[in-house]
Amino acid sequence: MGRILLGVSGGIAAYKAVELVRLAGRSGHSVRVILTPAGERFVGRATFEGITGAPVLADTFELDPSRGAFPGEATPDHEPIAHLELAERCDVLAVVPASANVLARLALGLADDLLSTTALAATAPLVLAPAMNDRMWDHPATRSNVAALEARGAVIVAPGTGSLASRGEWGAGRLAEPEEILAALERAMGGAGARDAAPGALAAVPAYAPRSLDGLRVLVTAGGTREPIDAVRYVGNRSSGRMGLALAEEAAGRGAEVTIVAANVGLDAPSGVRVVAVETAAELERATRLRFTEADVLLMAAAVADFRPGAPEASKIAKAGRDGLTLELVPTVDVLGSLAAERRPGQTVVGFAAEHGEGGLDRAREKLARKGLDAIVLNDVAAPGIGFESGDNEVTVVTPSEARVVARAPKHEIAAAVLDAVESLRGGVDGAASAAPDPRPEPLR
Repeated sequence: MGRILLGVSGGIAAYKAVELVRLAGRSGHSVRVILTPAGERFVGRATFEGITGAPVLADTFELDPSRGAFPGEATPDHEPIAHLELAERCDVLAVVPASANVLARLALGLADDLLSTTALAATAPLVLAPAMNDRMWDHPATRSNVAALEARGAVIVAPGTGSLASRGEWGAGRLAEPEEILAALERAMGGAGARDAAPGALAAVPAYAPRSLDGLRVLVTAGGTREPIDAVRYVGNRSSGRMGLALAEEAAGRGAEVTIVAANVGLDAPSGVRVVAVETAAELERATRLRFTEADVLLMAAAVADFRPGAPEASKIAKAGRDGLTLELVPTVDVLGSLAAERRPGQTVVGFAAEHGEGGLDRAREKLARKGLDAIVLNDVAAPGIGFESGDNEVTVVTPSEARVVARAPKHEIAAAVLDAVESLRGGVDGAASAAPDPRPEPLR
């Protein structure tokens, strides 16, 4: 079991940190808590001390009664410097919730309170669970700070979308659930108890078990865009986002750092991934382009509208007095094609094609060549019981050299097959782009 050093910063979501500590204790972990001055305004020391069985610290210059020891450990016989001893002993340092202010200070490397000095001294993994208003979360300064922290190896447990602290407000910035955060902490710790093994003994759990996508950044688009007709109506499609979420979960399970650009997805995102909520094709294009340069793999599973109303009304179009309504539709940007044309060496770009009926494979191959993709995943939406809004799917993974059928299966199994193909592509197994395509699809096992 591991030693979790938990920083709690100011925000109404601090109450969830109490539940996180309770869950961590039930899982056998020992926890010490550092409160920022703002965090102590939301949850007092006594609450955390009662659950952890250890003193809570909030000031750089106060003495630690436990002298840096975690619950269950012997207290040192000297008076160490609190932030250095805690930083040395912990297996993971987490900040839950991580306010916009704390993110900024950690990104800058400031050391002006107990939490920031401890973070600067710690060599253990850093896990941050942001929580704030959606406008603060989307601010370029916050995005830049998060990107800087990620670049230095911090794990970001992305906030969810939902009701926010201010009455009636809704959006991205809601603290992830404690179960999700604890899972991220346990992944970060790996075999955290290995340091306690007797000299020369074999650790029961390796400190780190490599996974096939470790170190890669995977960008997934999911769901279906909605193009406004007026203030209440839109042109859309039936994509639920299930396939994109399954891909994101599978990639994260293989060790990748995953970001989902989610267009109107009403389903819960998998744990450990970052979610960027969008609505229209233009918003999806901007959000994806912004993150594409840092990605190693793009899985473009979203159903992006090909056309949008040319002149949407700012208010609701009244029905009264109208015999009908004519819409002029104009093309949207080809997001996938434009990104593929701009890719840097080493990036893998996979498209998805929903085709209907005969000739779908030929059309998918044409899109593959025209857009310059590494692979395209074809599914025939004419087949009953698969595709949109279904838990199952059946696809053909098309590369320049071959086409492999993945028989009907739950979407999480389809996602595994697609990621297997991505790994093959990145390993050069699928052959060069100039190879002649095999006209006969073969099963993918």
